[in-house]
Amino acid sequence: MQDDAQRDSPKGEFWSVVDGARIRYLQSGSGPVLVLVHGLLGYSFSWRFAMPALSPLASVYAIDMLGSGFSDRPLGLDCSLRASAGRLLRFLDTVGIASCDLLGSSYGGAVVMMAGALAPDRVRRLILAAPVNPWSARGNWLAPILTNRIVAPLIVQLGPRLEVAHSIVLRRLYGDARRIRPGTVEGYSAPFRIPGTLEYAIRLVRSWTQDMQELASALPQIRGVPTLLVWGSLDAAVRPASAPKLHQQFADCRLVVFDGVGHLPYEEVPQEFNQAVIEFLSRNRIETY
Repeated sequence: MQDDAQRDSPKGEFWSVVDGARIRYLQSGSGPVLVLVHGLLGYSFSWRFAMPALSPLASVYAIDMLGSGFSDRPLGLDCSLRASAGRLLRFLDTVGIASCDLLGSSYGGAVVMMAGALAPDRVRRLILAAPVNPWSARGNWLAPILTNRIVAPLIVQLGPRLEVAHSIVLRRLYGDARRIRPGTVEGYSAPFRIPGTLEYAIRLVRSWTQDMQELASALPQIRGVPTLLVWGSLDAAVRPASAPKLHQQFADCRLVVFDGVGHLPYEEVPQEFNQAVIEFLSRNRIETY
């Protein structure tokens, strides 16, 4: 693998193979490598407003994690947080990325934190958008409901067909639903038509409590990594009240909170989000020789 301080890669849609399964990813831009990792039931579509803004500053990769988006959904996939982080690191291997900046949203934020803890030498900086974390209790009580032996089959059977439900869920993730742009619901609904999408999500949350305990134990491994935390003040999925505690886990960390914004700041207020990321990356610019 080469040193990726500066990279100029082909642009567009690509596929890689990790653990025998195909992973889809988008790539654009040139410069220091920045890898974008979506949240639960998201995929590279989540970054449609971020990639054009960040590409002049970085070589940007937006991945569809296995089980999500248009990547494969292998049977028997280990859906634990540690396994997801390991697959992210193996993806970096397959595309020849030795080290990079990682930007993760929601559950993807937990994945990139764990990946950093597993391989601290490979992660230069972290950008975490409302990341799932051990101090946001919502997942601890929601996971048992979603994995209930009665509820889970209903979600799997009915979920892909109920686009109106997708719209309702999306509206709850925004601080102001009027900011939802045309095509957003359709974009997020598209992968639901692929068998296995909701099964993957349910299997992921089964290990939620154990995953958060393991993440709490792993965080000291990345304490020294320069980090940007971004939250919306009206986030109903990962409570902003958990932000100060997570902030304390890092020695060099900046917290940005967007007033009146929900769980998806990179979609709801993309200009403000992109500007915060650009300022962070510019102040902590990678030196090349």
